Parts: sequence; structure tokens; C-alpha cells
Amino acid sequence: GGASGGPAPSQRLEIALKESLTSALVRVDGDAASAIYAIEASFRLIDVNNKQVIFQGTSVARASFERFSSVYSNVRAREDAEDRAAKVIAEDVKTRLATYLSRDA
Repeated sequence: GGASGGPAPSQRLEIALKESLTSALVRVDGDAASAIYAIEASFRLIDVNNKQVIFQGTSVARASFERFSSVYSNVRAREDAEDRAAKVIAEDVKTRLATYLSRDA
């Protein structure tokens, strides 16, 4: 059984993430005034009994952020962009999985 003493899970979710960062609004001096953080999540729902992929998909999210002269400000702005993009991915994957799983109910 599972850790809580319940039945063992019948499915396993695998997610692979790919991130990228693109400079945008490049100034005349070559510095970027903003950037776009992008994340792509490829997911697969696998039947643990026969190891078959029963549902799969890809979700993509982008979030822009301002670039500042302060290193700390840049770190915080990027982390905020990452958080916003991750929330979009999480909601999309959750909705798609819920829709798929509800059709068997």
C-alpha cells in the first residue's frame, strides 16, 4: 500500500521542465531593459501496472520582467517572473489532468 496505509497509486505523473530567458527591449548601449522568462512543461501520466503512457501533453508559460541596475532587484524580478509562470503551468496541467481523469469517473 501507500505510505498512509491506503491503496498503492495506479498512475504516476512525470514532468520535464525546460526554461529559457530572452532579452527584450535592448537599449542603444546593448543592455536589456527587460527580459522574458519562459518555461515549458512536458508531462506524462503513466499507468504503473503496464507502464503505458495514458495521457500526455505540453504546457507553456511566459512572464516578462524589468531589468534594473541593482543585482538584488534583478534577482527578485526574475524570481517573481518564475513564480508567475510556474503558477500558470501548474494550473494548466492540473486542469488538463482533472479533465482527463473526470472522463473515467
